[in-house]
This record gives sequence, C-alpha cells and structure tokens, in this order.
Amino acid sequence: MDTGSIAWGLTATALVLFMTPGVAFFYGGLVKAKSVVSMMMMSFGALGLISVLWILYGYNMSAVDGPSQFAGNPFSDFGLGALATGETGNTDLLGATYGATFAIITVALISGAVADRAKFGSWMIFAGIWATLVYFPVAAWVWGGGWIMSLGETLGLPGVIDYAGGTAVHINAGAAALALALVLGKRIGFQKGITKPHNVPLVLLGAAILWFGWFGFNAGAEWLNGLANVGLIVVNTLGATAAAILGWMIVEKIKDGKATSVGAASGAVAGLVAITPACANLEPGWALLLGVVAGAVCAMAIEMKFKFGFDDSLDVVGIHLVGGIIGTLYLGFFAIGTGLFVGGDLGQLAVQAIAAFAVLIYSFVIAYVLGFAIEKTLGFRIKNEDEVAGIDTVVHGEEGYALDRV
Repeated sequence: MDTGSIAWGLTATALVLFMTPGVAFFYGGLVKAKSVVSMMMMSFGALGLISVLWILYGYNMSAVDGPSQFAGNPFSDFGLGALATGETGNTDLLGATYGATFAIITVALISGAVADRAKFGSWMIFAGIWATLVYFPVAAWVWGGGWIMSLGETLGLPGVIDYAGGTAVHINAGAAALALALVLGKRIGFQKGITKPHNVPLVLLGAAILWFGWFGFNAGAEWLNGLANVGLIVVNTLGATAAAILGWMIVEKIKDGKATSVGAASGAVAGLVAITPACANLEPGWALLLGVVAGAVCAMAIEMKFKFGFDDSLDVVGIHLVGGIIGTLYLGFFAIGTGLFVGGDLGQLAVQAIAAFAVLIYSFVIAYVLGFAIEKTLGFRIKNEDEVAGIDTVVHGEEGYALDRV
C-alpha cells in the first residue's frame, strides 16, 4: 500500500481514538459537577479495557469465514503475534488498530445512559463482557464477512449498507443503553429538568472534538480503497451535521421558545450519528435532508424517557439509537442507485430494516441480562445516600473542581 494511504490510515486512527475523550468531555459537561469525574472515567475506563481485549482476542472475533459463523475464533491469533510477523503485518496491524477505536467508542457511548448512579467496577465488568458477547460478533456480522454483510446476496436483494457503523456502533450502543437504563432504574428525583448541564463549554468542546474526529470515523476506511470516495464522504459528514444543528434548534425554538447551545451540540451529534451509515451512498442534497430530519426527530425523541418513564440520563437512546435507525433506514429510500426514490425498489429498505432491528434486539437482550446479573450479584447501582453525596468522591475519591469554600 502506498505511503499516502498508510499516512491517512494512521491519521484516521488517531482521529477516531480522540473521539472517546470527546465523548468524555461531552458527557462530563452534561452531568452534575459532583459526577463529572465518574462520567469521564467511564469513557477512559472503556478506552483502557477495550483496547487490551481487542488486541488479545477481539480483533480475531471480528472476522468470520462465512455468514453461518457467529464470530471468529478468539484464540486464532491471541495477542496478534502472527499478524505482526506476517508479510503484510505493517498495514494489517494498522487496520486492526483502526478497528479497535470503533470498539472503544461504541462501549463508551453506552455509559451516558447510567450517569450519576453506576459503580465503576461493575461498569468495567459490563463493558468487557458486552464487548465480547455483542460488539466483537456484531462487527463480524456487519463488516467481517458475517450474515449481515451477506444478507443481500442471501435474499437476492441489494447488500446492506453500513459504511461506518449505523448498526454496529450506534444502534448497538443505543439498545444496550436502553437496557441498562431499565436495569439501574431512575435517579433520585427523576423528572424533567432534574439535571442541568454543569459546564456548557465542556459540552461544546466535546461536540467539537467529536465532529473533528468523525472525519476519521467516516472517511477513515477509504485508506483501504485508495481514497476513491473520500470527497463525497467528507462533504456529507459536514453537510448532514450542519443541517442537523438547524433541525434541532428549530424544534427547540418552537417547543421551548429558545435555541440553546447544548441543543446545537446535541443536534450536531445527532447528525453525525445519522450520516455514519450513509456517508458514502447519498448525494449531498439528500445528506442535507437526512441531517434536518435527524436533528428534528432526535430533538423530539429525547422526550421519550419522560413519557415512558426510563431514565436515560444523557439521551443515548434519543440520539444514538433513534439517530442510528434513521440513518440506516433512510438509505432504503435515498441510497444512490438502490434507494426507493432514486431508481431502486423496496429491497434496499428491507435489508436495512432487517439488519437494524436484528442488532437492536440482540444488543438489548444481552445487555439487559448481563446488567441484571451484575446488579443482582455484585451490585451495579450505587447506594442512594452515595448518589446524593456525590459519586465522584464516593467512588473515585476525587472532585472535578477544587473550589475554596467560604
């Protein structure tokens, strides 16, 4: 592979890795001041744990020999020793590292649903087992030769389109987030307006880092294709995200009378989520429409937790699950050449829906069973008095801000 492609692969890997600290800043700013350390540590804990698991066996599990195989053999190249000494070890290891960054951020995204009330040790146990049972196999299904990658051929329909993770990342994480929110229950005093962001600039910083890193997230894999489609991918990543900010702010203005900076940041993330599976397969105009739709729908979807009574603390369900479903299904209507309204038929929509809801159901069920088992054995939720006192000092012995008390 030429040095330019390798250089872009390295850059994209660093960009996507940087997104997990971006999640930490974004989530950290949204919680209470006495929960910011705990919230950010969940992302950094995932960064440490999932990196190690991916190198040991996760990468091996993310590719299969055919659609009938559930996941790859975790012990086929334990620790990647054979990959490192192979003839193409340089580029293979770079590809493996790039894949690790996706696994890391997918796990980190889930943590926003259990802000303010989860034990760190229990979270780490959940993260490791969930990644092993859910993310690693689903990555194989979607990108590693598994049944989702082969679904179109199996059914005689167009192939499933998920360029960068609408199913494997966002629907996967969003479904698990919903399951954990149900297992851990509501925060003390749960109601609309229970928690206002304690640090709005931190939220905006996190959103900015995410948008920056997302160009590696969406366009990164083009290093394997000689950057053939990178122009379309980057313009769609810019356009859909920008349009989603507008869509969210319009809904917010109509609904609440004010367009907020936190709303703009959340709209940007919603747009990034929705364009993730679709970035390489939409004309730019249709990408703009996707952004507006995603921003507006997700702005309304975050109210679901109050209507249905589940405490998804930082709206992982309303943004990542809903946004991921929108972006994945939208391809059924507007994917270049195969979408229903641009020369295709219902076949593209059918395979997109099968993939989306299969991943949703699988991730939700495994996350719920795993979370329930941890709660009933080790305990997943902190004590009520510790939640009131402040999870940072109780769990980590630290405070986010060293303020002089008068």
